[in-house]
Amino acid sequence: MASSQSGYIITDTGNKVSRKAEILGLRNIVLGGKTIIKPNVQIRGDLVRVSASGGGAISVAIGRYCLLDDGCLIKPPAKPYKGQLSYYPIKIGDHVHIGANTTIEAAQIGSNVIIGKNCIIGKFAIIKDCVRIDDNTHIPAGMVIPPLSLVSARRKGGPKPEDETGRYAGVIHGIGEVVEELPEVTQLLIDAETRDFYTAWKPEQ
Repeated sequence: MASSQSGYIITDTGNKVSRKAEILGLRNIVLGGKTIIKPNVQIRGDLVRVSASGGGAISVAIGRYCLLDDGCLIKPPAKPYKGQLSYYPIKIGDHVHIGANTTIEAAQIGSNVIIGKNCIIGKFAIIKDCVRIDDNTHIPAGMVIPPLSLVSARRKGGPKPEDETGRYAGVIHGIGEVVEELPEVTQLLIDAETRDFYTAWKPEQ
């Protein structure tokens, strides 16, 4: 059973989902609980890799204490398979914050990860645990970011400032590079940060 509060649906497991979010293919999406989904977020659960028997599968799995900020896009990555475009599941761990207007097409994002605003996480990229990614950063397709990494856009060469939807108009991206190793305590810090954010956050009036 779900309740409603100031334009948000609140589920039994504590998820707070804006009525202005676009969540497609709901039955193919798993939310672990205590996750906040803000307005204009789009989750493409309708993009599912269909098995040979014709059955579907979970296409987007999101853990606990996550935040999907305004306007971000979560989309399963795709590649050609036997002459057809096939989509593959995306898994997002616990205690993950994704900034406004960021696009995620990764294969996996670990736990205790903070991704800034206006970022692009390319197809089949893998972000390991305990990572911070600065604003306006492009992680190229297939790139693997190791644990305990601070990633920043240090050189030009990301996607064009504006795609066909106008999503990145006026945003200049740079290719992400690991610029610093984070301390071992990062896991505890991000865990506490995301828990505190969830506890203190109130729906917009």
